[in-house]
Parts: sequence; C-alpha cells; structure tokens
Amino acid sequence: MGPRRVCTLILLLVAFPLTACGSSSGSSSASASPSASSSSTPASTQSMTASTPSAGGQSPGPEGIPLEQGPELAPASTTTPGTPVDGIKCAPIEQLAYHIHSHLQVYANGQPRTLPAAIGLIGPVYEQTPYGKFYGARTCYYWLHTHASDGVIHIESPTVRIYSLGNFFDEWRQPLGPDQVGPAKGKVTAFFNGKPWKQNPRAIPLIAHSSIDLDVGTPVATAQGDLVGGHQPVSS
Repeated sequence: MGPRRVCTLILLLVAFPLTACGSSSGSSSASASPSASSSSTPASTQSMTASTPSAGGQSPGPEGIPLEQGPELAPASTTTPGTPVDGIKCAPIEQLAYHIHSHLQVYANGQPRTLPAAIGLIGPVYEQTPYGKFYGARTCYYWLHTHASDGVIHIESPTVRIYSLGNFFDEWRQPLGPDQVGPAKGKVTAFFNGKPWKQNPRAIPLIAHSSIDLDVGTPVATAQGDLVGGHQPVSS
C-alpha cells in the first residue's frame, strides 16, 4: 500500500480527532525536553501506544497519523514573521471558533516530500512524544499551521471562512502555482479528494477532512477512485 493510500485511509478512519491540537495551553508551554509534563501531551497520543502500527505497517505520529516520508519540501522557518497575510493574523493563542483539518501530500518527480512541522508557528517549541515531535509556539499562531510533519494543516480561525491552499503557501512564503510547489518546479498535477483538480492549485479549498495531493514533474500518480480516492504513485 502506497503512502498516499495509507494517509487517506488513516484520515478516514480517525476523521481527524486531533482533540488537543487546538489546546493553546498545551502547545504554548511545550518544550524540547523529553521530560515535559504529560499534561501538555496531545490527547491523540495519550490514547495510543507507541508499538501500535497503523494501516500499511507505519506507526502513527503524535497526531495519530503516520509522519510523511522524504526530505522536507521547504523549511518551516520561511513563515511570515508575525505580520498578517491574506487577512490571516498571528495570534498569541490558537483560535478555536472554527477548527478543521486538511491533509497535504507533495510528490516531486515521483518522490514524496514532507510538509514540515511548525509552519505558521512563530517562536516554535516542541515536545518530544513517543510518536515524534509535536510543536507549539511561544510567540503566536497563524490561523493556518502545522503541529507535526504528518501533512495535516490545521485551520483554526476566529470566524468561519473557507481558506485556500494558496493562503497557506502565502503565509509560509513559498511559491505555489501551476508550475511550482515551493522550491520544486515542473508541471503540477493536483488531486482533491482523489479527483483531478483542473484549476490553479492555489484555489484548492482547505475544508474539513479533505485530502490534497500535488505531483510536481513526472511521473504522475494515477487516481484510483477508492474511498476518498487516494491514488498510488507510479513507478519511476
């Protein structure tokens, strides 16, 4: 089973029950010390054991979803330093009036690239859990951010609003368009919930439980149409 199928299955099975990812007290008090208080451990990790593998034999990360494989697409540190972007602000605590999650997987010439943790977190700090690092922020949280390197984008907004993948990349200060995803250049083939996305990938909406795949260059994955439509990368 390919990594995309695994992520899609996991997202469907857990329906994104990342209950503590919006806990401003837990995230903001996280530290890099393995001895951090268990009270700041994400609730999703407290309900699992480190030896329990997920679908496809991959162990879950700190949010209950396997961490993505491959080198980081780009560093999280390029995030805009605290100033508003596309009307998105960086607040001292997480905004939970509207709290949903989307999942992003990027492939560059058929090879997986990891969406790093701490995008959208200014002054990032982490807690070392048995399942990997879980990040919070000392300074502020943008309304779109990542807590772990599992591809999950957190949309935590003070009001209901449909944000786009372009908003997320603008906040990250990374390019996104029909011919580029971050530093990866080439024709971009996008899939939204397993179906080909024909418009500019910047316009892909970040909606609850959505699965987004971006293939840059070749080879390009083939849609399978099963479940949410997870598709497997073809052999190079």
